[in-house]
Amino acid sequence: MCDQDHFEEDLKKYSRRDLGALAAAGIGAAMMLPRAANAAEVSASDVSITTPDGRCDAYFVAPTNGSHAAVLVWPDIFGLRPAFRQMGQRLAESGYSVLVVNPFYRTQSAPTAANGANTPIPDVIPLARSLNATTHSTDAKAFTAWLDAQPQVDKSKKMGTTGYCMGGPIVMRTAAAVPERVGAAATFHGGGLVTDQPDSPHLLIPQMKAQFLVAIAENDDERDPESKQILKDKFAEAGLKAEVEVYPAGHGWCPPDTRVHNYEQAEKAWARMLALFERALV
Repeated sequence: MCDQDHFEEDLKKYSRRDLGALAAAGIGAAMMLPRAANAAEVSASDVSITTPDGRCDAYFVAPTNGSHAAVLVWPDIFGLRPAFRQMGQRLAESGYSVLVVNPFYRTQSAPTAANGANTPIPDVIPLARSLNATTHSTDAKAFTAWLDAQPQVDKSKKMGTTGYCMGGPIVMRTAAAVPERVGAAATFHGGGLVTDQPDSPHLLIPQMKAQFLVAIAENDDERDPESKQILKDKFAEAGLKAEVEVYPAGHGWCPPDTRVHNYEQAEKAWARMLALFERALV
């Protein structure tokens, strides 16, 4: 996960300052995400979802015609913002009904990071710490129920879920909270997938039924090289197909508005996610 101790060091190594300038100007996400091949026409709206703890503001986007497999997207520590709306739209253009949530709705409505991905890490760490294993699971159930009530969602097909940074462990807890619904799960530079705590996400793998894509940042792997093998072993023991790979990119490389965005590796990760969804969301 993003943390202040390593963040500035990693920026020096991985920063793409030209992309950071675009993002700061508010135009980065729109310029850097290519349109999906054979893109479907989509319709998007801001929605409000009732949960056990209140009402969550979220972004829902789906093809204008028909019903489709649902995908629940958990943003990174900087929250729901234009970059994730663009990512949600791009995914919907590939034929999915996509919900991108504000995981920090208990604290404030989106945008929760004043300057998007350029917000200082100390400003957003309290938001991440306001959540826990219980809120992850209750939210997952509430958001899944909301998706299943939408006419744009084909409930006969399995659901997908993706998460970035702090969204990685939430993806795993989602797959365990609604195992009969989640058929595919993808984490990108996810933090805290394997810990020494009794509520570590990797301990939930036996409760899951999803196929997985785990895309790991190389600097995260350098700090915790054992976790990838632990994940591979746990998935194998559970009989779950899982692609666990270290990417030559820094933590946070996928969203197009981050200062460490790596276009080539982000596109590779996106393609692997689409391949997973195509075979698993049936």
